[in-house]
Amino acid sequence: MAKQVAVILAGCGVYDGSEIYETTLTLLRLDQLGIEYRCFAPDIDQQHVVNHLTQEVVEGEQRNVLLESARLARGEISPLEALDADNFDAVIVPGGFGVAKNLSDFASASDNMQVLDALKEALAGFRQEAKPIGLMCIAPVLVPRLLGDGIAVTVGNDPAVSGAISAMGGLHRTCSVEDIVVDFEHSVVTTPAYMLATRISEAATGIFKLVDRIAEMMD
Repeated sequence: MAKQVAVILAGCGVYDGSEIYETTLTLLRLDQLGIEYRCFAPDIDQQHVVNHLTQEVVEGEQRNVLLESARLARGEISPLEALDADNFDAVIVPGGFGVAKNLSDFASASDNMQVLDALKEALAGFRQEAKPIGLMCIAPVLVPRLLGDGIAVTVGNDPAVSGAISAMGGLHRTCSVEDIVVDFEHSVVTTPAYMLATRISEAATGIFKLVDRIAEMMD
């Protein structure tokens, strides 16, 4: 039976949702390895909508995270509340500002952030079963709140974000764009992706390594 991976999305677009390249590269690599996947997203309003041409907030417009995430998943997506860790062998969370705005309030609260309750509940089963958990770009900032203290992660070398991770009880490891950080004790794999990448090929190298390591840990 093929391995099953849950992919958690936070909208569609780098500035107010999930990073599109990171998500697509993740799904591509899973497919290349013959691993089946299912996408999930919370059925909530986005914090705000950003014009990706100007990077300015669009006043008076509201979008739903699940509906926007369905754009990335080509409609094959379920509400986050439906995610049951018993049905999957691992979980991956791509980055994008939606992680810091919709899955949490890190964008405004920094190390005082709170994480969406539905995300905590969805990840709890993976943590308890020691199933692999992959996070990329800004998403590793969630780890101390989601999974506990003392877990090694990376966002690359951003001093503000790495400082916030440390302040919340996490362990940040400096990492290049093409590499990964693996906390074997807690089954957590992270990579900087577009926290450092300047080209899609750079992001792909680290993301493919992350997915490959997740695949190895599922065996």
